[in-house]
Amino acid sequence: MRKRLAKWIYFNLLGWKLQGAYSTLQDTQKAVIIAVPHTSWHDFYIGVLVRAILGVKVNFIGKKALFVFPFGYLFKALGGTPIDRQRNHNVVKHISALFSKHTTYRLALAPEGTRKKVSQWRTGFYYIAQTAKVPIIMFALDFEHKKTIFSKPFTVTNDMDADLKVLHAFFKGIKGKIPQYS
Repeated sequence: MRKRLAKWIYFNLLGWKLQGAYSTLQDTQKAVIIAVPHTSWHDFYIGVLVRAILGVKVNFIGKKALFVFPFGYLFKALGGTPIDRQRNHNVVKHISALFSKHTTYRLALAPEGTRKKVSQWRTGFYYIAQTAKVPIIMFALDFEHKKTIFSKPFTVTNDMDADLKVLHAFFKGIKGKIPQYS
């Protein structure tokens, strides 16, 4: 029922399309999924619809302030974990450890770290994938053409500069909900 409703909303009501290697998400039990560009709160429900359509569990992290009453219950039920970004915790180490505690753990992150325009991605996602020894799956939110695009799993190397060039290239030309922030 949930899957049928998600399909109807995503495909019929909103008019979106799925593209790329989205079936690999179902086959990949552990991964860091980077969602780019992250320009609007609309990205969240698009992602929730896509995971319902694909029938996969995807977790996410968010700033602690989002997990207060009444939305905290909803975000936790949807697989969210609050992160206190104000304190100097070893967030990468903490999140990487979550992968070893679960048989299936897919973590969606926005490398921009904000919905505003940024000149450089935050690299925590990269270090999480490297430390947890899991691949990165790229998930593009193309609002201009109303499609979400998935990459095949990408295994990080020890050359972060080269890897980031590959990752950035996948998202080249993709426009988010607010194009000037893309």
